Amino acid sequence: MEETIRGTETAQIPKQRGDSLLETAVRYAEERHWDVFPGTWLEAVDGHQRCCCGDPLCEEPGAHPARADWATQATGSATVARRMWQKQPNASILLPTGRTFDAISVPETAGFLALARMERMELTLGPVTLTPARRMQFFVLPGAAAKVPDLVRKLGWSPASLDLLALGEGGYVAAPPTRYGSRGAVQWACRPTPANRWLPDAEELISPLAYACGRDR
Repeated sequence: MEETIRGTETAQIPKQRGDSLLETAVRYAEERHWDVFPGTWLEAVDGHQRCCCGDPLCEEPGAHPARADWATQATGSATVARRMWQKQPNASILLPTGRTFDAISVPETAGFLALARMERMELTLGPVTLTPARRMQFFVLPGAAAKVPDLVRKLGWSPASLDLLALGEGGYVAAPPTRYGSRGAVQWACRPTPANRWLPDAEELISPLAYACGRDR
């Protein structure tokens, strides 16, 4: 498994290296009570890693839903999760948003700037992922997707002017250690710990995130 980027508290999720996708998915369901569902996976084709979806130009190779009804497949049961990954141990780990959390997605450069400001402001963060697409996703309480546009406007920004996206119902994020083909794996910028089990509201993080995205334009 990829190394955690930052965070000082010890936690069972995730161990640093060696855990299988199956065991990691089970822990997400069992310890964080996150719904999980298996996505696509990578297959070796002519010496190259290709997405099992068969599209050679797949934009999220090995890291997107494998079926149209993925929302009904998502489960918070560790037993069911284990059963699903036993059928396909190489399947990516995807987490639906709009259930136990929403996610605010920003460019990597803006995300690191926002993290520095949040530390100075002594804000309590939830988990944060860093994807090979160079985006950071901040986990917040459900309902953020509906509130974020108005929150951004109140700060004096046009939502369309910022590269800031809130993922809610109907969306999903890929969880570590899911790999995006040869691009690399999703990592934790702020890993899940006992201290961040309770997620912040979008209102608590939107100011430093919007500011950082404005600086990053």
